[in-house]
Amino acid sequence: MTDAAVDNEPAANVVVGRSLWGDAWARLKANRAAMFSLFYLGLIALVCIAGPWFVPHDYTTIYSDYVRTPPSTEAYPRADMVKGALDDVLKRMRVDLKDWKLEDGRATITVAGTRPIDERYLRYVDRSDTFDDARMEAKSPDGLEMTFSAAVKQQYFLFGTDNVGRDLLSRTLVAGRISLAIGLLAGVVAVTIGVVYGATAGFLGGKVDEVMMRIVDVLYSLPFIFFVIMLVVFFGRNFVLMFLAVGAVLWLDMARIVRGQALSIRRHEYVQAAEALGVRQSGILKRHVIPNLLGPVVIYMTLLVPHVIILESFLSFLGLGVQEPMTSWGVLISVGAHNIGSANWMLLFPAFFLVSTLFALNFVGDGLRDALDPKDR
Repeated sequence: MTDAAVDNEPAANVVVGRSLWGDAWARLKANRAAMFSLFYLGLIALVCIAGPWFVPHDYTTIYSDYVRTPPSTEAYPRADMVKGALDDVLKRMRVDLKDWKLEDGRATITVAGTRPIDERYLRYVDRSDTFDDARMEAKSPDGLEMTFSAAVKQQYFLFGTDNVGRDLLSRTLVAGRISLAIGLLAGVVAVTIGVVYGATAGFLGGKVDEVMMRIVDVLYSLPFIFFVIMLVVFFGRNFVLMFLAVGAVLWLDMARIVRGQALSIRRHEYVQAAEALGVRQSGILKRHVIPNLLGPVVIYMTLLVPHVIILESFLSFLGLGVQEPMTSWGVLISVGAHNIGSANWMLLFPAFFLVSTLFALNFVGDGLRDALDPKDR
């Protein structure tokens, strides 16, 4: 064996190590529940963001002919519903029904009145949620009898409609946008404030730490609901207020968690070496303390988002959250709870989306906790 072969043999057996994040990702991929939850969360987010653009109904459109319509994969109206919608139209036209028939998706109606019937009355037919394209077919010489035809609109309500006749599918998807956005934005606000505040308090220590943590204790004593009501009184009810109010309160837990981790990190040798080299405290915080806190912060973030969604749902249930015509899963569940006896689908669909999302977020949080735990490596 030549010297070159001897020199090259150790290089061929060099083992390349993996970083903490690479090892954590490999461990996370081995967790089937966490990976399925990640895929499900991505699917829910994609459906809620892009879904309303493909749903045929707008979330604010009211269909007065389809109030509390049960969910179905078949097109509405049913045969028995056409007659009821026709009676409502003829009442507005102030005429009497003489005869009608339905063929090939088009209704032919013969009506009679005590006074000559004006053709412009057909606009009442076009304004209906059931009929469209009304056309006069025949009219008696005295004008007291008229025959007209109208196309029957085909409407699909896969999730049914709510108590005022709005499509529940489009409202559930738009509500998902709001709930997920509030959860993520409030989580980012809480984590950002908590990490900076807690890392500063834990790293500086001494009197600075005492003063900063006593401020946290004072804020802990303020009732959350009272704080939100006070913000609503001063700034009104809007979407931005929701995540600011929730995020401005939930950072307290994050600050305490980060402070405890920072107290432990400041005693490590690499921090002491940086101090000995003359690195400023702000530089140590940015380069050493905060980056080493990312593991617990990422885990807490995944567990904080479902907490925020539940809080938003609770506030919306009390009437302190987002207001009509905007909606959220909490608002839909609140309305569905009041109509569970007569229209249980109004509660079941938004509740399923909310509960399944919360389960997925918790599974992801548990998976990240196991993947980033250095004791299990």
